[in-house]
Amino acid sequence: MNKKKFILSIIAICLFILCIFLAFILFSSYSSKIKFENQILSFANKNENPVFSINNVVFFSSCDAKNKTSSSSHFTIENLYQYTDIALFINSSSSEKNLENTLKKVSINNIQFTTLPIIGEPKLYFKSINQFANSSIEENNVIQDSLDFSITSEDSADLSTPILYNNLANPITLSYINQNIKTDYTLTDTSSPITYDGSLLKKCGVLLDSLTCKISFDVYITNNLEQEFKTTVFLSIPLENDSQSIYEGSIKKTENINSIFYRYK
Repeated sequence: MNKKKFILSIIAICLFILCIFLAFILFSSYSSKIKFENQILSFANKNENPVFSINNVVFFSSCDAKNKTSSSSHFTIENLYQYTDIALFINSSSSEKNLENTLKKVSINNIQFTTLPIIGEPKLYFKSINQFANSSIEENNVIQDSLDFSITSEDSADLSTPILYNNLANPITLSYINQNIKTDYTLTDTSSPITYDGSLLKKCGVLLDSLTCKISFDVYITNNLEQEFKTTVFLSIPLENDSQSIYEGSIKKTENINSIFYRYK
């Protein structure tokens, strides 16, 4: 009889421990659920009325080259490169500027070439707005990992450096450059003049499909309330628009991308 009571006691203790364990699991699960719901609710409240967005992007695409030697019978290209200048326009939810919709910090990072061109060596650069649609390459402006912009409220600024007006007056300007598409490439047809633009791609037998490229990067904003925002921009490098391709020299294209910044802090 004592043995039976002992066994029943052991079973009761085990059941009691099991109940406590199950209650702990249920409580932890419930607490995690409430915490997750609160996080979602907090995120939703922060982003009920988006403050910043990038709606419009302007592209200018063309081509250029460095020549190595030239004569009456041939022309040798050292570096044939295709470039696309990019202007990203940050918008705010209100035209009336206040601490919420003005800039304190802006940066770009996490640059990804999601689709690489078949030929060439692509990189992303900062581009002065004063040099927009110019084929010059400023190697010092290549973006290695990230790009931090200076923010100013002055009436004028040196826009040859990465600087943005805090009232969103100027766009982020970048340049995608794909170098060494052709190197030491000799053209023997010199009957027509060489034009340093996209027509060189056709003259050198470069297929546009081989230059297809897609890139993405994150843009971070801190406003003057110390609130922090982020969006990811996805871009396809345009080589043609509705009327012509880069083979005709150059193209300009405007796209609506509707990239909304979400507030995460």
